[in-house]
Amino acid sequence: MPEGSRKWLRRGVVALFLTFLLLLLYALWLLGPTGKEAVVRIPRGVTGMEVARILEEAGLLRSSYLFSAYLRFSGRAKRLVPGVYRLRGEGAFRLARALTGGERPLSVALTFPEGERAVDYARRLSGAGLDGEGFLRLVENPGALKPPYVEGRTLEGYLFPATYAFDLLATPEEVVRAMLRRFQAELTPAVRRLLAERGLSVHAWVTLASIVEKEAGSAEEMPYIAGVFLNRLERGMPLQADPTVAYALGKRLPELSRPGGDFQVDSPYNTYRYPGLPPGPIGNPGRAALLAVLNPVRQDGQGRPYLYFFHARGKLFLNAEFEAHLKDLARYRYASP
Repeated sequence: MPEGSRKWLRRGVVALFLTFLLLLLYALWLLGPTGKEAVVRIPRGVTGMEVARILEEAGLLRSSYLFSAYLRFSGRAKRLVPGVYRLRGEGAFRLARALTGGERPLSVALTFPEGERAVDYARRLSGAGLDGEGFLRLVENPGALKPPYVEGRTLEGYLFPATYAFDLLATPEEVVRAMLRRFQAELTPAVRRLLAERGLSVHAWVTLASIVEKEAGSAEEMPYIAGVFLNRLERGMPLQADPTVAYALGKRLPELSRPGGDFQVDSPYNTYRYPGLPPGPIGNPGRAALLAVLNPVRQDGQGRPYLYFFHARGKLFLNAEFEAHLKDLARYRYASP
């Protein structure tokens, strides 16, 4: 080859090399750190290209096309973990690792207090950015989610109160399933034996516990209040529990009004008008109330069954006889302090 031709060949090779080097550097810059930080939501079922666009729009990437190509050829596109992430634009390779198991998606810890209703739990979920409305619809119409021991139409009462950690993409079904699993954990073999011994169905157990939960001022009072209600049920006496009336009207206890006729409402949940247990739980009882129904205190020191109780001056007053109950009411609730 003539000297001139070799010279042009060398120049061409150098030019190609420099072009390749510049393209490589540019590609690395496109895939490199941006210095931005953002919270991004990676929905379920998205493709690698869609994830790349989300990251680019958040300022974490400069080129969604290069990133999606890297995900595809590296096999990471099939391993993307959906969720909500707080990420820094530290480069495409670190982002890819973060989204394929390198980092855990953000979660929220929610506490659901004992005794609250499903509608209260739905508000807590909505306040945390989860689908509270969808949760409530599922509770009211659970379909195949409803366990066999739930006799009522809804899951009210079986949403076990506890603190849960939920992924920020958690669906209403995932939330409900978590709460039902937690309730199921309370149905131990020992509990099932006690239910059988006391002739209680799971539904009756939970329904009564939900009333005890709302009536008691403390966990220590619960076995006594449970004993009163069990004694009244055994004798065919109405429970006369204010919280059931509040539930029937969708009110809080302090909102109830006797002069306003609240206690005359014609509802199967009104235990002043209808004897026996209401159709279902009036809230979601915790462990203490559930155990109180299984281990009640039903008699006083003389072996007389407790049939009446009331609260006054921060104390629980119990009586086996109506006359004594009326005297204590006059002395401690209605008398001037």
